[in-house]
Formats: sequence, structure tokens, C-alpha cells
Amino acid sequence: MERHMTELAPPARLLLGAGPANPHPRVLRAMTASLLGHLDPDFLQIMDDVRAMLRLTFKTSNTITLPVSGTGTAGMEASLVNVLEAGDTLVVAANGYFCQRLVDIGSRIGANVVTVTHSYGQVVDVGRVRDELRRLPRVKALAMVHAETSTGVLSPVREMAEVAHEAGALLIVDAVTSLGGSELRIDDWGVDICYSATQKCLACPPGLSPITMSDRAVEAMEGRQSPVVSFYFDLTKLRQYWHERAYHHTAPISMIYALREGLRILLEEGLEQSWRRHELHGAALRAGVQALGLSLLAPEGHRLPSLTAIRVPDGISDAPVKRHLLTKHNVEISAGLGEQAGKLWRVGLMGYNSSPSTVFTFLSAFEDALQANDYEVAVGASVAAAQRVYAGRATAD
Repeated sequence: MERHMTELAPPARLLLGAGPANPHPRVLRAMTASLLGHLDPDFLQIMDDVRAMLRLTFKTSNTITLPVSGTGTAGMEASLVNVLEAGDTLVVAANGYFCQRLVDIGSRIGANVVTVTHSYGQVVDVGRVRDELRRLPRVKALAMVHAETSTGVLSPVREMAEVAHEAGALLIVDAVTSLGGSELRIDDWGVDICYSATQKCLACPPGLSPITMSDRAVEAMEGRQSPVVSFYFDLTKLRQYWHERAYHHTAPISMIYALREGLRILLEEGLEQSWRRHELHGAALRAGVQALGLSLLAPEGHRLPSLTAIRVPDGISDAPVKRHLLTKHNVEISAGLGEQAGKLWRVGLMGYNSSPSTVFTFLSAFEDALQANDYEVAVGASVAAAQRVYAGRATAD
């Protein structure tokens, strides 16, 4: 029988790259539940459950809080197309690969895109952004990436919201790799639009992009002079589906089941506890990596708990190490992107994968992969360093 006609049997990988991460088993079970129609009364109740739990997860009371059908880039595009029109000024605080995607989408809308450029690995410089906004006559929106997946850098959101509002601009935040895994407080911090994705710290498969809009953002959307350039991502239409039950498109039913269960798991644990869990296991991973003599791209104090960017040392190629992890240990990690291509290994500890067993499994396999590629390591040093982090936290508790 032709290969494409055989039974589907993908290998069970440990997904420790930049996403997707392994979904929680409860999420996978939820996806096997009986399919309902997208306007079935029982499904409409499920939609209401998802909206309520998303508001808790975003820490917001925003009325427009819902999942857009599509992955994180769908949320990015929806965020921009609903408030920007041709000729509007968008300022992007660019410090990595996904910030550049904001620039690209804004340009396609016809906005005047102004970039405050930082090197990959730098934290967004709030002062430089403030200076740029003060220089410009009228800015419609300021966009940033909270957790830059290409570099493992966590940038300040609250301070950026203050800068945006001083200029009369909306703040748009990419939280694709931070929602559920790092502190994020939409209402308290003054974020106007925030979007994320299901396949990372929410422990679901890819396929939905949660988004939330403040009253200020809704006012900007409703006050635009031209129609939203995208039909599929038009939140005035999606709002009618999610709030008023007016048909817009056939929702991905099983993915919404998955998101509902992923949010239930997250809120059962407690949002703050999830933030602490990701920080603990991220710290243990970083300690283990550094015990091998390797350095990290993100600066101390701004390292993303759910993703660690490791510098590839001189004399070593990134690809053979990745290949060894995949073929010998069934562990997937990611390579560098953009100007850091070939220079980084990116290791994710997201959602269900953020655990001590995952940290120890990766570090042991990573030591083996490095040795196989002629990088000398003290066997067991990384695991011992991670154990010390856990022991220190247990003592502190």
C-alpha cells in the first residue's frame, strides 16, 4: 500500500521547541467528545464557558474576549486589522522575529509603520519608545511582543501601556508565549488589545488565538472610517457570533472543546501558581544549561520562563545537536530565527511540559547530544545544577 494510504501513526515526541508543546492528556480526551453544530444550544453554552474563563486568564473584564479561529498569527492580524486603517501610524517596538511580523501586517494594511529597532535579545527600551512617540504627531497604536519567542526575552508591558496612553495611542500586546505562563494583567496594566495562542502555555493543540479588547480599542474599531479589510478576522462580525449567535463561520468545534478543558486545568491549578511553576522550572533549566558552560541570549531579569534561548558555542553546529535529540531521544527543540538563525537552540517548557521530569529528561539528553558532537561536558553537571534549584526552592518554601 502507498505510504499515504497507511494508518496514521506519528511518533510520540517530547515537544520542547518553541511550540506546539505537548497538550495535556485531558485536553486530548476532550477533543474526542461528540461533535455538535456551531449553533447548537449546548455548544453555545460551551462558548460562554470559554469566554468566561478567558476573561479570568487574561485578568480582564473586557466584553470582547474570545478565541479567533486560527493560530497566533491570526490573533496578531485580527488585532491590527480591526483598529488600523490606511494612513494610520503604527509604532512597533521591534526586538525579534515576531515583532517584524507586526511590521509586515501593519504595512499590508497601509498604515504608516514606524519601527523602534532593537537587536535580537535586547529588552524593549521604554525610554526610546517614549521619545519616538513624542516625536510623531499622532499615533494610532503601539505594538510590542511581551514574550519574544525568537529570543526568550520578556519585555515590560505596564510601562509600555503608560507610554502609549501618554501619546493617546492604543497598546497592542503579543502574549503568544506568555499567557498562562508569565504574569500578565490586562486591566491592571492598561493593555488595550492582547492576543495569544492555544499551543503553548495553555496546553492545547494549535488552532485558536484568544484575543481581548478594551473599551478604548472597541471605540477605535467602531469609529473607523472604512470597513475592516479582513472579513474572516472582523471582530465586529465575530462579536455578533460569540455574543449574539449570528452565523459568521463554522467554528472549529473540537478545538473549542480543547480550549475549554485547557482553561479548566489552568484555573484549577490557579493562574498565579502556574506563573510560579513556569518560573521554577525555567530557572532549573537555565541553571542546568549554564552548568555546561553555555550562555543564554536573554539578559538576566528578563528571561522568559517558558522558553530559553541557548547560544550555540563556537565550534559546534546547531543542526546536528537538534537531530541527535530528535533521532536518539525523541526530543524536539527549535533553532534560531532571523538574525539568530544557526546561533541558538530554543527550548520550551510550556504548559503541561513545564515540570521537573521534563527538565531532567531534556538536560540528560542534551548532555548526550553535546558529547556526540564533540562538546566536552561534565556528565551529570546539568542535572545536578537543576536539582540544586529545586532543593533551594523546597528549603525556601
